[in-house]
Amino acid sequence: MLKYLHLLLIGIAISTTPHLSLGEEPKDDITLTEKIRARILKKSTELSEGAMSNYSAIIPSSKVPYDMIAIKGGTFLMGSPADEKKRAPDEGPQRNIKVEPFWMGKYEITWNQYEPFGYTDYPRRKNGSILQLRSDAPLYRIVSAPTTAYTEMSFGMGTGNHPAICMTQHAASKFCQWLSAQTGHYYRLPTEAEWEYACRAGTTTAYSFGDDPSQLKNYAVYDANQYAVVGTKKPNPWGIYDMHGNVLEWCLDQYYPNAYSINKQIIPALKLYPRVSRGGSWYDYEAGCRSATRYPSNRDWKLEDPQNPKSLWHHADAQWLGFRIVRPLKIPSTERMHQLWNSGNISDYDKNKKNGLPAGYDLI
Repeated sequence: MLKYLHLLLIGIAISTTPHLSLGEEPKDDITLTEKIRARILKKSTELSEGAMSNYSAIIPSSKVPYDMIAIKGGTFLMGSPADEKKRAPDEGPQRNIKVEPFWMGKYEITWNQYEPFGYTDYPRRKNGSILQLRSDAPLYRIVSAPTTAYTEMSFGMGTGNHPAICMTQHAASKFCQWLSAQTGHYYRLPTEAEWEYACRAGTTTAYSFGDDPSQLKNYAVYDANQYAVVGTKKPNPWGIYDMHGNVLEWCLDQYYPNAYSINKQIIPALKLYPRVSRGGSWYDYEAGCRSATRYPSNRDWKLEDPQNPKSLWHHADAQWLGFRIVRPLKIPSTERMHQLWNSGNISDYDKNKKNGLPAGYDLI
């Protein structure tokens, strides 16, 4: 009798606990990406550049707003000229790059937007999947998300509408997938070319406002003690804020010093380090906030991480690192979408893993 009662209680617990599996536990794999893409194809109705416009939206699960700026496609001269002051060798040679139309976040992703994804009470495996997830869980909840942080990641600089910081490129990409699963729009990190195209906003000068660094204080939070609430400075000519300073912003590309000698729109990320971030931060001086400045990631961004292997999710030593999102007009294949959302899922010690990327993978 006691054995029967014990089994009955277990059965009641399973039927009433929201995160215990009913049937096969769903996985964050290409099948999930296929389901998200099907929703995107149904929801995303803009079929041409002419149909694009700026918009504001709400993240359904958190009711937090976000804003997107429509950017027309075009060709621009990427990199800096040889005579630009404080220029670094990795900013050239300059090259003409064609960029397809996309939307870009008006602001850097804030703690208000990131925390409902990055900081949850769900018990997770190291890969970020929820333990004992129900088979009928919503798509966005199946997306892998950060494990519990090993320290307070704002470091007392402020949360709310301050930019979220200290996430790995993988965490930023999975946020994009999480948001896509809820909204029915395809979001990802920008390519390095998209980022610079949007930052320059049609300009060819060192900054989007000109060449005079004395004006930077009007457009950027830099050489400061900490970051600031997003959007406190002037925007660039296309209405995008904090492209100079505040926090560095992740891009999709692998970093190579000679990347501009390689005739590709994007350098696929096949190794964990180094990867590209852009824009400069509150921690940088004027030269580091120029439109062409490039920053490579490195292992020191995890120096204080006590885990072995190191976390897939957190860069506690990169207190000046965040990201913003883009939404390309063209929706890629399921395979490409899956690759871009998961290209950061490489072990700290598996430096040569290719993560399923096909030979010749180069364009978005």
